[in-house]
Amino acid sequence: MTENALDSRLAVVILAAGQGTRMKSSLPKVLHRIGGRPLVGHVLDTARDLAPAHVVVVVRHEREQVAAAVLGVAPEVVVVDQDEIPGTGRAVEVALDALEGFDGDLLVLSGDCPLADADTLGAFVSEHRTAQADATLMTAVIDDPTGYGRIIRESDGSVARIVEQKDASAEEAAVTEVNAGMYVFAATALREHLPQVGTANAQNEKYLTDTVALLRRAGRRVAASVAEDATVTYGVNDRVQLSEVGRLLNARTVRRWQLEGVTVLDPATTWIDVTATLAPDVTVLPNTHILRSTSVAEGATIGPDTSLVDCEVGRGATVTRTDATLAVIGAEATVGPFAYVRPGTELGERGKIGTFVETKNSTIGEGSKVPHLSYVGDTTIGRNVNLGAGAITANYDDLTKHRTEIADEVHAGSHNVFVAPVRIGEGAKTGAGAVIRKDVPAGALALSIAPQRNIAGWVENNRPGTGAAEAAARARSAQEAGDGSQEAAHG
Repeated sequence: MTENALDSRLAVVILAAGQGTRMKSSLPKVLHRIGGRPLVGHVLDTARDLAPAHVVVVVRHEREQVAAAVLGVAPEVVVVDQDEIPGTGRAVEVALDALEGFDGDLLVLSGDCPLADADTLGAFVSEHRTAQADATLMTAVIDDPTGYGRIIRESDGSVARIVEQKDASAEEAAVTEVNAGMYVFAATALREHLPQVGTANAQNEKYLTDTVALLRRAGRRVAASVAEDATVTYGVNDRVQLSEVGRLLNARTVRRWQLEGVTVLDPATTWIDVTATLAPDVTVLPNTHILRSTSVAEGATIGPDTSLVDCEVGRGATVTRTDATLAVIGAEATVGPFAYVRPGTELGERGKIGTFVETKNSTIGEGSKVPHLSYVGDTTIGRNVNLGAGAITANYDDLTKHRTEIADEVHAGSHNVFVAPVRIGEGAKTGAGAVIRKDVPAGALALSIAPQRNIAGWVENNRPGTGAAEAAARARSAQEAGDGSQEAAHG
């Protein structure tokens, strides 16, 4: 995030009062997420980058939910409520009431337009000021203008008015220059003319766009700025647009990290949230998701087929075909393939979580290895420990979770079960198949071995007619024949 000097002459109003019925969702439209943030969160981030003197967010539908989300992202903003009068004009009017005494420039943004960046909007405000306009509109030229307000210009190219889709004539509907829903107004001019806007239209709403014609009739200057990149103006009205805008945001995010020195082999299948951070010389392989507040240090390799959520990955680590959440992976450690790393896992430097391993709420020390086919939960593992294949820390007794402690330099055999609470002392060993129910002293060998007992003829007696019984009979007959031949030879 950039740190600009405060612009005391700028206030930002974000419109987040709409229901968004076309989303067909119980969740308010502006709270649907892309790139690790709700839609309105991206707009708030951009507003903050502009360093305005004031940020006002207008809410109405699901007011408490939207307000809580807004203040969770930007606690410094002012949240105001739109009343029963519908329309963007009324929303801006109540925002102006909250900005009593402010006479600078008012930048109006929509809470469902997350692609507008600070550079674009900063240039937009500068253009408005250079033109000494009372209102400046951002417009875009698009192939399919359906659903957008059309920009109607005079013969000299100046803006005459904006016509909403439902109020447009056939000739006006054919216009491909559309209103992007972003405006800069001189606050004093808006205070004078916005109260004159009525609701005599197809929607019975108070349109902010009607101020354009009013300002024109009053001889005020109305300017328009055509966006060079129309995608910065894209809004979200349904779930199709949500995915399209999410894809565009992700492409922008991936490209930014590539320019910062990150190798991304397949941008089309790589998803990186705007809240994640990657260092130079990180390599991201195909089908990888780096989400929320995940950070990846220099030289690490992530993927393919990997999802990291709120994870910290150290320098030079390798994470392959892994699902990890709220985990810390140390420098030069290796994870995967096919590992499930659950919250609370901390893997030390040069440690290993191997194939088909699940970990949870556990610390695995420097140089220690959980190689394959194991479950490690609620466990503390020291340095240079090696668990054999199929190790399980049995942490739950049907009532309470208990911890297992495995000290430094322990080597455990395959298919061990550590029944918590239990401690394995420094340098101890455990035999294959051991079930460890008691603490093991440092340097001891722990075994839980029952004598092996072979019951001859059990398969033939208990599974007659099966392939196994027939194979056993053949082997027994061959052995008896061989024994008989040897006896004849010795006779």
